[in-house]
Amino acid sequence: MADSTSKSTRPTAAPSPWGSEESREFLQERISRFARIVFLVAFAFFLASWIIDLFWYRPILEHGLPIGPAHLFNLGWLSVLLAMWLATRGGPLPGSVLHVIDAGGFFFVSLAMIGMSFSVPVVLRPDLLAIVSLMGILLYRAAIIPSEPSRTAWLGTACLISLPFVTYFAYRGHASGILPAWAYTIWTSLFAALIILLSAKTSSVIYGLRETIRDARRLGPYTLESKIGEGGMGAVYRARHALLRRPTAVKILPPERAGEMDLARFEREVQMTSLLTSPHTVAIYDFGRTPDGLFYYAMEYLDGIDLQELVSRDGPMPAGRVVRVLRQVCEALGEAHRVGLIHRDIKPANILLCERGGRADVAKVVDFGLVKDLAAAAGPGATREDIVLGTPHYLSPEALRSPDRIDARSDIYALGATAYFLLTGTAVFDGPLPQIFADHLGKAPEPPSRRTAQTVPPDLEAAVLGALAKDPNDRPESVEELDRILAACSVPPWTDADAAAWWRTRGARLRAIRAGAAIDEPTTEQRTVEVGVRA
Repeated sequence: MADSTSKSTRPTAAPSPWGSEESREFLQERISRFARIVFLVAFAFFLASWIIDLFWYRPILEHGLPIGPAHLFNLGWLSVLLAMWLATRGGPLPGSVLHVIDAGGFFFVSLAMIGMSFSVPVVLRPDLLAIVSLMGILLYRAAIIPSEPSRTAWLGTACLISLPFVTYFAYRGHASGILPAWAYTIWTSLFAALIILLSAKTSSVIYGLRETIRDARRLGPYTLESKIGEGGMGAVYRARHALLRRPTAVKILPPERAGEMDLARFEREVQMTSLLTSPHTVAIYDFGRTPDGLFYYAMEYLDGIDLQELVSRDGPMPAGRVVRVLRQVCEALGEAHRVGLIHRDIKPANILLCERGGRADVAKVVDFGLVKDLAAAAGPGATREDIVLGTPHYLSPEALRSPDRIDARSDIYALGATAYFLLTGTAVFDGPLPQIFADHLGKAPEPPSRRTAQTVPPDLEAAVLGALAKDPNDRPESVEELDRILAACSVPPWTDADAAAWWRTRGARLRAIRAGAAIDEPTTEQRTVEVGVRA
């Protein structure tokens, strides 16, 4: 998968774990869940108790349905919970509004619960009923809505401060024969203090765990926010810098792949990619290693769509747009080839389209995890010569026959296979892995014009089939030559205005789908493989 995501989030410099958009969404989801669950449970109990009253007080049905003070208080706090649930289940709300909903809603719920408890006769110990009810709901809130312990403590105090006074006035003049009113008041006060202490301690544990997780997701000056992709040599995360406001993507070498060979290859990926300055190659910002031995590097965050996903969801691309994209990729590969680097994993998923500098349809080549340095001497960081590396649908014949002898023309073959997919929406060859390999080695590709209903100009079709020639000598000798061939193709132009219009309409919808707003269209992922063969 490409090293990018389609959802852009403005990073913040705030150190609080609630400072990011991800944390705000988490807080809203937790408040909504709390209100929903408590409402459903409380409504079930309310309905059960009301039905019991109907049967228990059957004679009074002649005077109407049994609606007493307890039922009214019940309806009151159920209404507050329902309002909290409905308010937080919709669109995003500011953090300040969420805190008001949390504090205000919970305060009114607690008052209604106290009123409901003390609406029963004193002989049924309404003080104990209130203590048990409030303890349960306060502890549940502390567990499900992470917040600072101080916030939980003052909110608990605000909710319980009236309980001792209500207890005193409830028992005054109603001697139970056991304790005076002030004794019940003292015991209620002690239990209220205990509830506040336990709920604050619960918040402290939950909040502390979240901060610990946040600290564990720090890599040097970067804080990881969410996983956004996975490439040939590791996972990619959206991240924010501690000081800079620039969006960043961080790629991490998984601990299970931190052996000598994988570590050397990972270091070579960042070193080789950092040498490239083409605007169509992903830019590297930083490289580092954490004290516990985790390797990572930071790169530019691309708010775009990879070509694999774009075609899988939107269908084959117009010929003019395909030429425009391919020429940008040729520019990126041309620079890499001139310094002796072969990408070796060119495929639609490793080419992104994005909007950069006010221009739409800017292509970016990513994931140099399998790059080969033709000038480097063999060593622990060199790719093993008896290993086929790449994605099966885009492997050149020579990469299968003699992976130790490939050159820049192997990237040209992969780029031709990519162009074929962009024009037709299908791979050049498909089927079981052995069949794909056999077809790459000996089967002539079907002309793209036979695979699609849209028009493929003859000169563009010839350029694609030329790049897919079995013999490297029959392909364009360089990506610069391929670029010249593409520039001469008579295709309907894909202008900046066309690109901008696409991104305003269809592009916006595809990014929304990828962000999870309406995941209703499957995509087909083609993974990089490593197959051992002897040349």
